[in-house]
Amino acid sequence: MKAKITVNKNNEIGKIDRRIYGSFIEHLGRAVYNGIYEPTHQSADDKGFRQDVLELINQLNVPIVRYPGGNFVSGYNWEDGIGDKSKRPQKLDLAWLTVETNQVGVDEFQEWAKRAGTDVMMAVNLGTRGPDEARNLIEYCNSDTNTYYANLRRQNGFDKPFGFKLWCLGNEMDGDWQICHKTAEEYGRAATETAKVLKWVDPTIELVACGSSDPNMPTYGEWERTVLEHTYDYIDYLSLHCYYGNKAQNTPNFLARVEDMDRFIKKTANICDEIKAKKNSDKTVNLSFDEWNVWYRTKDEEKEMERWQIAPHLLEEKYNFEDALLVGCMLMSLQNNCDRVKVACLAQLVNVIAPIMTENGGKAWKQTIFYPYMYASLYGNGVTLRAESKCDSYKSSEGWDIPYLYTSVIENKEKNQVVVFAANRSLTEDMELEINLGGFEGYTLSQHIELYSDNLNATNDKDNEAVQPRNLNIISNSKVTLQKHSWNMLVFNK
Repeated sequence: MKAKITVNKNNEIGKIDRRIYGSFIEHLGRAVYNGIYEPTHQSADDKGFRQDVLELINQLNVPIVRYPGGNFVSGYNWEDGIGDKSKRPQKLDLAWLTVETNQVGVDEFQEWAKRAGTDVMMAVNLGTRGPDEARNLIEYCNSDTNTYYANLRRQNGFDKPFGFKLWCLGNEMDGDWQICHKTAEEYGRAATETAKVLKWVDPTIELVACGSSDPNMPTYGEWERTVLEHTYDYIDYLSLHCYYGNKAQNTPNFLARVEDMDRFIKKTANICDEIKAKKNSDKTVNLSFDEWNVWYRTKDEEKEMERWQIAPHLLEEKYNFEDALLVGCMLMSLQNNCDRVKVACLAQLVNVIAPIMTENGGKAWKQTIFYPYMYASLYGNGVTLRAESKCDSYKSSEGWDIPYLYTSVIENKEKNQVVVFAANRSLTEDMELEINLGGFEGYTLSQHIELYSDNLNATNDKDNEAVQPRNLNIISNSKVTLQKHSWNMLVFNK
């Protein structure tokens, strides 16, 4: 099979905000306890954080992490997770039907984030709580005043403010599974008033309002319009959430789901612009795709789990090679929509639907999806260029024409580098890809990273990394072979 990519140096989509390579840690399952935090582990540091996990996170170069939820945040009292650990209450978490020990809270998480080299995207509870608790939380985190909550932070050992600059106004408030689920009208009013007090306390922050929790929600579209009618003047981003799976065991259709993601982004951006025009506003509300991943095998686990455990094994998706192919394509979609998507969070980071897995008291290892995420984060920085692709296509079950080639092209002007990410979605044929980089004279192909397995169901575990990248020999500067069902990164340097 033959394919061709043509790029013009001057045809830019937009500059990538590094925060599109963000992730997510929720108080859910073993994401926090026995994930990032395990004081009895042999690698634990002075604060109880697993250094083997931190080493893997540092390899990913994660720019921002959303915290503490997720569904968890809609029933969370942030005051339970600060101060003297011996006095913190154990409480029922109704989101996941577990017991929360509160041994990790905002005090600990801000310290973990520093050690992980990442910023914090803080979420406030707009389920059981509201503007009053939110204004107190941001004073505790961000204020340098001689006032009660800022002084409480100092009493707890933190003289300087944490300085969190990105805040979520609740989580998935359109879903009836959410604690204190709201109508669009109810949420829009609550989010507006919360946004006002948060920005009054700290005018330098940015805010994310809840969009629909899934594009298949019956209220999708109308929810966005109503919420934006209320919040538009006060927020900076609207959230998108979406997960994909392959329950039907139809790999071609599964790999085509990235086209659905692309349509979801563009449709939601259009809704934002519709309200911008209606309000005659000069401000553009952009998008925060703050939950995305492959997730389907473990979706019903919480219904079968014994209730009120502490840090149970929950939603620990075991990713195979075809999952890595789709995750790689989803990262390309975020890059290709960087003009509107400014923040994104792979959900989640450790153990819970995650690229990193741990064994209690034992090893930490990389799942298959670790690698496309790592390479995108390390090399996918700069300006996304609009690429014209020519290749054969196939039909999805919805009747869409799906090109076998999925790609993104990024120019890093500081490094005099062009990076092409490319996936061959054919299950049977290798692809001879011709690359025409217009305006990039003197650039040569210096690196070809390939992620490939003959077995689409191959997985990694603590003892065997069956799926890992290869660095291929360079034969030609303008033509490469993409193996059947492979994900690739091609680096051109001047």
